[in-house]
Amino acid sequence: MPQNSRLWLPFGLAVFVATVLGSIVQTQFNLAALQQLGASIPADIRLQATTHDLLGFSPTFAALVIAAFIVALPLTAWLAPAQGVLRWLIFLLAGALAVWLALTAANAVAPMPTLIGANRTLAGTLALMLCGSLGSLVFARFSAAAR
Repeated sequence: MPQNSRLWLPFGLAVFVATVLGSIVQTQFNLAALQQLGASIPADIRLQATTHDLLGFSPTFAALVIAAFIVALPLTAWLAPAQGVLRWLIFLLAGALAVWLALTAANAVAPMPTLIGANRTLAGTLALMLCGSLGSLVFARFSAAAR
């Protein structure tokens, strides 16, 4: 990260947003896969599973997001213009690409076919990438204020 310590808070917020959203996405994709197999999943079980994964799965996803963002966000902040639509677009793409690269790297070394279940489908991968984009936009928003 840049030496400017004021950027740690935006970085932490970006990781938090991407991680929480990614955990929720992962849970919902897993539950949808179970429903396709015929399982009935009422709303209370869906909420319970989501809460469980926020506590149990999110540290794993947070590690991937941190590894991805610690490179992508400072590099993007350095490359992106200070203002304008192009800045937001660059951060949007950087967050998505960072998460995709982290998932690809994790899947290359994981003993199972994919480390994260939602990453087994294109829709799931795109949804996780969107979570990275939203986290990256949080960084763009709050790091601009820290300058």
